[in-house]
Amino acid sequence: MTFMQNLVRARGHIVFLVALIAGFFLVQWLDRLDSGQSVQPIATGAQQTGPGPQTTMDAFADLIPLPLSEPRPSSAQELEAAATAWTYFVNNTNADTGLVNSVNNYPSTTMWETGSYIVAILSAERLELIDATQASDRISAVLQSLSQLRLFEDVLPNKAYHTATLELVDYANQPSERGLGWSALDVARIVATFALIERNHPELAPDVEALMQSWQLDQMVSDGELIGTNVVDGVTLFNQEGRVGYEQYAARAMMQFGYDASRAYNIEDNLMIQMVEGLPIPVDSRMFRDPIPAFVVSEPYLFDGLEFGFDARSWRFASAIYSAQEARFDRTGQLTAVSESHLNQPPYFAYSSVWGGGADWAVLSFQGERLDSRRTINTKAAFGWHALFDTEYTAELVEAVSVLADPERGWAEGIYEQDGSFNSSITANTNAVILAALSFRATGPLVRAQ
Repeated sequence: MTFMQNLVRARGHIVFLVALIAGFFLVQWLDRLDSGQSVQPIATGAQQTGPGPQTTMDAFADLIPLPLSEPRPSSAQELEAAATAWTYFVNNTNADTGLVNSVNNYPSTTMWETGSYIVAILSAERLELIDATQASDRISAVLQSLSQLRLFEDVLPNKAYHTATLELVDYANQPSERGLGWSALDVARIVATFALIERNHPELAPDVEALMQSWQLDQMVSDGELIGTNVVDGVTLFNQEGRVGYEQYAARAMMQFGYDASRAYNIEDNLMIQMVEGLPIPVDSRMFRDPIPAFVVSEPYLFDGLEFGFDARSWRFASAIYSAQEARFDRTGQLTAVSESHLNQPPYFAYSSVWGGGADWAVLSFQGERLDSRRTINTKAAFGWHALFDTEYTAELVEAVSVLADPERGWAEGIYEQDGSFNSSITANTNAVILAALSFRATGPLVRAQ
């Protein structure tokens, strides 16, 4: 076979690699744009003084990120915690499809939770809970099922699927012939994990490439923004998707593969600052998107740091968001670790925020209602912040949630602040973050080569 024939046969791989390299350099260039401020250490609880900032990013001019923890061998206690988290995935993996339930024994998933499962596999491998062959086999099963999904309008994955039948379903896990639309954030979440697969299991790159080529990913990126869809009265509506935090994580994922998500990544046009516990908290200025108002939680910053490693800007933001939670504890004596959570009681999901919908420490339902009685000491936030920053306070958080470990089922979501009762829901997302956190403690971000 001639050189030119080989070149033609390899053209798909060449295009993929060129896109990956282009995405890498785009991310690096944008990171440099963010890192031009001179900064000083965070003083937790410090009050803003002097005139207000001339631009929103000026609010962070006196901040540098908190020191990140250095990798070191896992303790016996950490390995036990990781084994408990991995038990969730052993219990909830469908033997026929290889997909994992988003909530314990509930056979439904989204691209978000499927991405979390891939993160869990890679983390479990690094922690030597499974070997490389087991990790590769599990990821291959996921990729195979993803390649068989019926896409929403033959474009991109639907917002929810049945883990046993691969059917499009609604949020009640009932079959939905048309589907719900696609979520740009959810799709970007699993695309982020495709980059991690490429880095950690290059032998699976052809499968990842083939899958991505079968999805019309260009349809969810327009003019540098992320575009999702909803079905309203039988009509497919397109809308910009994402707010500060989640939007930048998703944009960074897409840019890894050469997609132009620069407007989604460049935060300044949609950024405002709310002072919480004397610290600048980055909030989306597009305050309301029906039905959920803007809010700030730990989760997207945990994903960013644990999976890819912070960029210059997200490191500052994460440091301030974490420090506000520690400062609330210093002021009130109430342990504070907030993020989104599945609930074991109606309405079954809530966003526990640092700032949300116009108030500090607001808890919001998916419909935007206040649910402050559901504020939770969040298990994944405790483990995630401890892995990243390793402070005396984060150690106290992890100790507090240690009672939530169930060796036969996994880690529960958290502890309700109001009465100390347990939020006993057990989910893929929480157990995946715990595995990613413990993997980070041992080896650093998942994007780092071992």
